[in-house]
Amino acid sequence: MKIKIGTEGAYPPFNNLTADGKLEGFDIDIARALCEEMKAECEFITQDWDGIIPALQAGKFDAIIASMSITEDRKKEVDFTNKYYNTPPGIVAPNDTDIAGVTKEDLAGKSIGAQGSTTHSAYAEQTYTDSDVRLYPTAEEYKLDIINGRLDAVTDDVIVLQEFLESDEGDCCKLVGTITPVEAIHGPGAGIAIRKGEDELREKFNAAIIALRENGKYKEINDKYFSFDAYGD
Repeated sequence: MKIKIGTEGAYPPFNNLTADGKLEGFDIDIARALCEEMKAECEFITQDWDGIIPALQAGKFDAIIASMSITEDRKKEVDFTNKYYNTPPGIVAPNDTDIAGVTKEDLAGKSIGAQGSTTHSAYAEQTYTDSDVRLYPTAEEYKLDIINGRLDAVTDDVIVLQEFLESDEGDCCKLVGTITPVEAIHGPGAGIAIRKGEDELREKFNAAIIALRENGKYKEINDKYFSFDAYGD
């Protein structure tokens, strides 16, 4: 069985392209382990985030493994496996910020950057209605703007933000706090997206996720990236 897997390649530490064009990250390692468990030959295809669901629907690949949150809106367009991880969102701001928390009031009057077409941008637009929410095509672009002083804060998955803060350019900023996920917006976690009606493929992925959790392979990959269990409750 051959499976083509779509991913973004611009969302470290989950999926990222190295300088020499190789894919790396938690999503990629999990995808490879799932393929091995399913005895499938897998090929990765990188795709810009904005066009990733249309590309799946058009048959460019068979599954999306790219930290895609399972949401009701997306479920109208694609089917999802069960989650393979669930980590909370967070807010990062410059070190000299006067932002003291993550509430609507804390961020009132501030400019907030987020990657567009994500649960994080949806949450920001619905919650921070007294703020200037600015959307970016990739996480890398909002990072540049906060480094250069063009944003008061950014929001994303806390793991993505921690990775940024630990990088050379991340010494500009600090984590203000984490946001309690709202299931109606954030969903129950990140899942693998497949085309509607491909139940057999979905169930093969689900069985493989369970197997990785049980055979220790998930923990082995998890511990390479995180100091806690990213699977969540």
